[in-house]
Amino acid sequence: MKTKSTLTRHYAGRIALAAVYLFLAVFSIEVLNAQEKKSMDVASSPPRVEIPGSQLQKITSAIVGQEYDLYIHLPRNYGSKDQKHPVLYLLDAQWDFPLVTAIFGQQFYDGFLPGLVIVGITWGGKNPNHDSLRARDLTPNNAAPLLQSGGAPKFLAFIKQELIPFIESKYLVSGDRTLMGSSFGGLFTLYALFSETELFQRYVLTSPAVGWANEGIYAFEKNYADKKSQLPARLFMAVGELEDVAGFQKFADQLKARNYDGLALQTRVLENTGHSGTKAEGYTRGLQFVFARPSLKLAAAILAQYVGTFEPNPETKVLISVENDHLIAQGPYNTKLVLHAETEQDFYVPGQYLFARFKKDEQGRVTGFQLAQFGGEVFARKVGAPD
Repeated sequence: MKTKSTLTRHYAGRIALAAVYLFLAVFSIEVLNAQEKKSMDVASSPPRVEIPGSQLQKITSAIVGQEYDLYIHLPRNYGSKDQKHPVLYLLDAQWDFPLVTAIFGQQFYDGFLPGLVIVGITWGGKNPNHDSLRARDLTPNNAAPLLQSGGAPKFLAFIKQELIPFIESKYLVSGDRTLMGSSFGGLFTLYALFSETELFQRYVLTSPAVGWANEGIYAFEKNYADKKSQLPARLFMAVGELEDVAGFQKFADQLKARNYDGLALQTRVLENTGHSGTKAEGYTRGLQFVFARPSLKLAAAILAQYVGTFEPNPETKVLISVENDHLIAQGPYNTKLVLHAETEQDFYVPGQYLFARFKKDEQGRVTGFQLAQFGGEVFARKVGAPD
């Protein structure tokens, strides 16, 4: 026979168990309600904003033992005439891809840049720790307290042996390559310049960590200078006025003092700018510099052959004349445009997407020019030229 205390414990246990079941039931209902609400929120939320012309690729490096995400942006003229495009390889794409695609669009519209394929490199996998991974891959020297730092040689080998062949096998790209990075990315860009100089033709970097590992980048530059006097590259470097300008200038002065043959170098200190803020202006100015078109001074006899009246259509006439050693194009509303010579037959207007290529017949007589503007192309026939 059960005693009173035994019965009390028995019913207390059943009550406690019932309470647990009740809690689980209520909790389950709350979880289901939360999941249903989340599903409804997702279903009813506006579509995500995407960057037009962009796509995601993935590549796993056997050299580094790391999966990388590649953010690819294709120019609006991609695929036309089977044209091959220069490539801009961008470091730290997890942060800077939207910025750089926006800069490219603006500068392309203004005629400063050709149609670039942008390849933004970042780390893939589940929840990558960008801070530790970039310290590993973008630094050429190991330094405490970041014990995994110093992996730049492997990362550069990945770019050369795995990434570039991957991109060139999948996209209409040429061997014209630019490397761009900031901070540790700027340090890596300098390391690549001195380690695999001809892998890229153009280098754009801001706020480079030249003080990393007791100024270890100086040793790479000195080792290069001890072996070679030529440095065939266009290099742009910028730093913020509120950063370590003295450290930046010290490295820039050493580069200038080498007087490398073939090096086109421009440096800038950006007014009232800190470390992260150098990218917007620095990348813009850098791309303008490394892709700067020549402005040739042509002989008067060459310019004279282009003088005349041209018709892009029957209702429009363009008068070409010569003033101050430049061709002048005067169209509707008497607007005058100064044409700069990129070659003997190719001309452009700085700051505008306006290009003219003069054409000749078999006898060497000018028949007109192909006019390329942002909206398309048209042939402007020279009035009086033979059909």
